[in-house]
Amino acid sequence: MPVTPTPLLDIPGLPAGPVDIRLVVTDMDGTLLDDAKRIPDGLWPMLAELRRRGVLFSPASGRQYATLARQFEDVADGMVFIAENGTYVVRDGAELSSGPLDRSVAAGVARAVRRLGADGGDAGAVVCGKRAAYVERTDEAFLAQVRRYYVEHRVVDDVTAVDDDFIKVAVFDFGSAERSTAPALAPFADTHQVVVSGEHWVDVMNRTANKGTALRALQRALGVTPAQTMVFGDYLNDLEMLDAADWSFAVSNAHPEVIRRARHLAPSNNDNGVLRTIARVLGL
Repeated sequence: MPVTPTPLLDIPGLPAGPVDIRLVVTDMDGTLLDDAKRIPDGLWPMLAELRRRGVLFSPASGRQYATLARQFEDVADGMVFIAENGTYVVRDGAELSSGPLDRSVAAGVARAVRRLGADGGDAGAVVCGKRAAYVERTDEAFLAQVRRYYVEHRVVDDVTAVDDDFIKVAVFDFGSAERSTAPALAPFADTHQVVVSGEHWVDVMNRTANKGTALRALQRALGVTPAQTMVFGDYLNDLEMLDAADWSFAVSNAHPEVIRRARHLAPSNNDNGVLRTIARVLGL
């Protein structure tokens, strides 16, 4: 069950004076976005104020870079996008880092998802490349889910034959990803990350790629410390990212493990928790 959020006036460790935050990183779905997948209107003036104060705002999501860039296109200059669960990090159109996924592994995951479907499961693989995402399923129910997160996507006959640099395979399960798809992909966990990134999504990535690895590399590049970093998350793919910041917040609708791992608790995604917490900590 969701935990009642700590009242913002009572954030543990919040000093009386200004807090020196230089980097704000937030997950998107279930964290910044409400359940209708909307960006809160108050974000845009807040981004202008953060920029004025020299604070970098960075979306960190399982979503595709092209999707994030479109969502923030009016304010994207200088913004760092931690896309594809940290496997692809981009600033001003230039790649800062990536975590390649071996083609044989991507093909193996795609074949495992095909077998899952043959055995009665209802899931589809999204093979994520740097240029686009690739799918084999053509039914509208599946493609509607893909379009939410991958604006650059292509339907192909065989995802294993695509010519692109693969960075992740995401699998959408119409049932419970944690109970169905994740166990089916468990054999890959011996050598790769198999992460439940949402109620219906499982991601397979290389062993070292995650949002936390991407965030720590960004901190080093910027000269920003964990004490100067504020992070928000809601699901299991956010755990390593929370570990990289002293000011780590789980929204109150988060997975129980995320709530246990974060240092602080923010109001829910539907209660504008990210913006309210930033405003409280930074005195906006």
